[in-house]
Amino acid sequence: MIAFVSGPVAALGPTSAVVEVGGIGMAVQCTPHTLLTLRIGEQARIATSLVVREDSLTLYGFADDDERQTFELLQTASGVGPRLAQAMLATLSPDALRLAVSTADEKALTAVPGIGKKGAQKLILELKDRLGQPLGTGTLGAQRRAAAGPPPWTEQLHTALVGLGYQPREAEEAVEAVTPQAEAQEGVPEIGPLLRAALQTLNRTK
Repeated sequence: MIAFVSGPVAALGPTSAVVEVGGIGMAVQCTPHTLLTLRIGEQARIATSLVVREDSLTLYGFADDDERQTFELLQTASGVGPRLAQAMLATLSPDALRLAVSTADEKALTAVPGIGKKGAQKLILELKDRLGQPLGTGTLGAQRRAAAGPPPWTEQLHTALVGLGYQPREAEEAVEAVTPQAEAQEGVPEIGPLLRAALQTLNRTK
């Protein structure tokens, strides 16, 4: 297993990063949260999990070991593959997931694209003894952090675009262009599709 990759960031995309390791570019599939911590040309250390399939080897990357371990635990539930596990972590932090499962919060889980009410109920039953309790100090503190959630999607998207090399003003215009798409989504907007749509908008203006 490849536990982590470390080296300069060679490239960033809407859903992945390339890290140079010993002269080899390692492509790593990352959540928007992880991508926001990276900058092209800067050193990075990304916790990783290698998913092996008959026709592919895919490296998934995370901001820290807790995210990686949660990613792997989520896949012990029936019907949860790496893509859905990554989508869950793109929507909820590891502690927010632990809180949602431990308190049977179906609404929090159905905010994840691809998870309906029955799916949330099944996940709660299968994962309640595996994920454990939130790591934050006290249940109330964990609840407040979970309620606060990630930064607003506009800030996340703007930061991602600037990190990809666009000027702040260009990033602002792209964020404005995809705002109707974001507002049309139920629950927490997915940053990945919004970033792809924003990049398409920027490419059309060139």
